[in-house]
Amino acid sequence: MSTAQLSADLTSRLAEAGLDPLAVAALVRAAVAEDLDGGVDVTSVATVPEEARGRADFTARAAGVAAGIPVAEAVLEVVCGPDLIVTRHVGDGDAVTPGTVLFTAEAGTRTLLTGERVALNLLCRLSGVATATRAWADAIAGTAAAVRDTRKTTPGLRALEKYAVRCGGGVNHRMSLSDAAMVKDNHVVAAGGVAEAFKAVRAAFPDVPVEVEVDHLEQIPPVLEAGADLILLDNMSPATMREAVALVAGRARLEASGGLTLETAREVAETGVDYIAVGALTHSAPILDVGVDLRA
Repeated sequence: MSTAQLSADLTSRLAEAGLDPLAVAALVRAAVAEDLDGGVDVTSVATVPEEARGRADFTARAAGVAAGIPVAEAVLEVVCGPDLIVTRHVGDGDAVTPGTVLFTAEAGTRTLLTGERVALNLLCRLSGVATATRAWADAIAGTAAAVRDTRKTTPGLRALEKYAVRCGGGVNHRMSLSDAAMVKDNHVVAAGGVAEAFKAVRAAFPDVPVEVEVDHLEQIPPVLEAGADLILLDNMSPATMREAVALVAGRARLEASGGLTLETAREVAETGVDYIAVGALTHSAPILDVGVDLRA
């Protein structure tokens, strides 16, 4: 496994995608180290001559949206070292069909086989998130609403999964507990009320955006009066959401959450809310099937 930094080209591409190249390099090294567990790839070492060189096509087996190609390349750079040659055929965010070659990697055959599974694990996962997001984005296309993710992400993969959401046409909610406040029911209980909870957050962190969760229309006026930036409408019917939109009248952004499905997404978006929050984008997205076809 190479300990060198990622190539300048890949580092630049990761940064342009809004990803931290150092964090990606650390993550893929940890993933490869987990797979090797202090040893070597015994199957590849035993069956593949050391001098053999191969070419591997990373090919979609199903229709979807590609995401994570530079992350998969990072895995191969770490495993294969500087003799890796990558030819890209599509980019992240592109629609693919069965048989579409995402990229081709050429290097020592042993190292290609050693890095194959880790690269695929990340590529399939991120492409699955992007594919799920595109389905929601398509369902509400033409409305003023956007589909948005949550913090229901795989521990350690949040930045990558939220990147995949962007590849699929969604937008990101907060990245962490510290960059925005979300006042939910348990905070309300602790603070003694919705407005009280909002005021407490604003007093302690005056520069942080604050979103407040409400589940009844009568909770909205005091939150608006206090100055909430965004109001989350929790498990409300489309009819009630329309009332909330009229009540708020543009004084805060509105986000629909809870009980949403692809079948009802458009009806919800047409109520006039700004965002549709979908935890399933990251916590339940099936992978996109991608395989590797090795050629000598």
